[in-house]
Amino acid sequence: MPLQNRVDPFGVIHAVPERGLFMGNRGIIHDPETKTLLKKRWALQAWIVCVCKFRAVRREPMGRNRQSDDQSGGKAGWTELFFLDEVTALSAGHRPCFFCRRERAKDFVRRFGIAFGIAEPRAPQVDKRLHKERLASGGRTPIVSAEELAGLPDGAMVADGGNAYAMRGGKALRWSFAGYGDPVGRDQVGLGGFADRPIRLLTPATTVSVLRQGYEPVWHPSAET
Repeated sequence: MPLQNRVDPFGVIHAVPERGLFMGNRGIIHDPETKTLLKKRWALQAWIVCVCKFRAVRREPMGRNRQSDDQSGGKAGWTELFFLDEVTALSAGHRPCFFCRRERAKDFVRRFGIAFGIAEPRAPQVDKRLHKERLASGGRTPIVSAEELAGLPDGAMVADGGNAYAMRGGKALRWSFAGYGDPVGRDQVGLGGFADRPIRLLTPATTVSVLRQGYEPVWHPSAET
């Protein structure tokens, strides 16, 4: 049985076979004995996006990955979460890790500073804003008009009911844990492309601003086809 550690664009954590391209965490939110999630869905404001392979580090997903001085086998380290790609992780409210993705994290924070006129931006400033905006930590998803949808940067994600879409090259690519599906053109909004339902912006407003400044997230290969 797959572990409950796969994250969708809404920030919800599921148990599905597909793992995706990236890993991340929100702190320790699992029980290492049962390898199941606790009731809480985050333990800190810094939600990050990591690479799945870094140096020679090996981890046991949802196990005991913090060393202990006794014979207990270690304590529960941070809970490994997995994302289809970076676009999905950003939508869920995560941002690049400064340890395993340092250059990408520096680029993200630098563009955050440009977007909000902050001379010396810091990661905690990003985390504080994101924690108020991300859906999974209590934020709200604003409704976007057809005009606003047309102006969203590539990499922003929206929702039509329970379906998530990533904006790329003038089209909305339907998201799934296995990859992206058939696109819906921006000009189809209100004409059946999104079934005439309200369209919500999933990606936090802070991250959308960073994307507007030119940050280029990593896409799953299915987005190319």
